[in-house]
Amino acid sequence: MFAMRLHSPRTPLQWEELPDPTPGPGEIRVKVLACGVCRTDLHVVDGDLTHPKLPITPGHEIIGRIDMLGSGVTSLHVGQRVGIPWLGHTCGHCPYCASHHENLCDHPIFTGYTRDGGYATMAVADAHFAFPMGEEGSDVSLAPLLCAGLIGWRSLGKTGDAQKVGLYGFGAAAHIIAQVLVWQKREVYAFTRPNDTKTQEFARSLGAKWAGGSDELPPEQLDAAIIFAPDGALVPAALKTLRKGGRVVCAGIHMSEIPAFSYDTLWEERDIVSVANLTREDGLDFLSLAPKIGIHTTTTTYALRDANKALDDLRHGRFDGAAVLVP
Repeated sequence: MFAMRLHSPRTPLQWEELPDPTPGPGEIRVKVLACGVCRTDLHVVDGDLTHPKLPITPGHEIIGRIDMLGSGVTSLHVGQRVGIPWLGHTCGHCPYCASHHENLCDHPIFTGYTRDGGYATMAVADAHFAFPMGEEGSDVSLAPLLCAGLIGWRSLGKTGDAQKVGLYGFGAAAHIIAQVLVWQKREVYAFTRPNDTKTQEFARSLGAKWAGGSDELPPEQLDAAIIFAPDGALVPAALKTLRKGGRVVCAGIHMSEIPAFSYDTLWEERDIVSVANLTREDGLDFLSLAPKIGIHTTTTTYALRDANKALDDLRHGRFDGAAVLVP
């Protein structure tokens, strides 16, 4: 097999030939068909997430086809197309797992961070954390659903019944969740980098009622805002857009320092919550709903060998929607 491997943070990924892996008990091996390029991968490569298994093969938005089963796997079969997400394994017995909060497991394994991921031609995964994907939709179009879609879905759940929802950072996750909001007949307000008129027009094309820079206020107060961009300064900015009792949801795994802000920005029962990882239930719920919504992912494809270029283009916002690697 071949893989793009990270040996040290803040260095380019290296193309390597490796022995074909063998799945252990309860595991599957897939031939990777496509792997989305997520901002979390960028945080791993750039050293923002500080405890990766090194060397590591990044990538956790994997669409693959099973070509080998480990012992004890009966729920999946060879030849089946599956999706492999960020949450790769949980212990099953810590207080969080026992209370149906496996996303907060004390002893998790994360795909592409503490277990080799999908920037490769093959990958091994825990069968319990692989989602059957069926045969509808292309491999490339489905890959971004495995994290951008899933974390966006979990973040959206934190907004409750909010009708006017702001999305900060209109990239892979926001362009998917905007479609969910429109389908639910809610209003989308898209916030981009200041003066990024191209992305603002992209947001409007997906049904956003309003799109503007993150330095602007929307034309009316919002019920909730979801921050996908890793910029801590957006937290007080988003709070200022909210009505009384509104909520800011921080969707990223990493964010720069949140600057100080006056208490009156938070007062009147506005609140701030974060989202961590996902649960298998999140995945099953969202992936079963996505075809009914008719979600269309906007993607830019790159050859596996060009993973470094894909990451750099993501870093600088050079494409709309999501990047996807194809072996």
